[in-house]
Amino acid sequence: MASLNVYSALVVLFLTSGAAMATKENDQIIKDNNCETKMGLPCVLEAFTSIFETGTISSKCCGELVGLGKACHSALVKRALENPLFKDLSPARIIAKSIQTWNNCLALIDSLSPST
Repeated sequence: MASLNVYSALVVLFLTSGAAMATKENDQIIKDNNCETKMGLPCVLEAFTSIFETGTISSKCCGELVGLGKACHSALVKRALENPLFKDLSPARIIAKSIQTWNNCLALIDSLSPST
């Protein structure tokens, strides 16, 4: 249990150190990749609920999320975490849920793709 607490503390430290640099870096990734225009609003809401609250994401929205790309996905989640509305949430928990949602969607899309 102590190692989990140390790990959590390190993740939080990593996420909070250089937050100003991360903000500019995330904004640049979002701008360069047109991240805010690649998903429809219903799927954005589904993905958000899956990561920041408790919910599931449909296969259609998983397709849109994977189409968004990992760099956009990560940058948008990190930018959302910078919003004061989410100051009471655990960044480590949100990042973990974000990674889990991404991996689940990637596996789902891979399983639906016809093998060649």
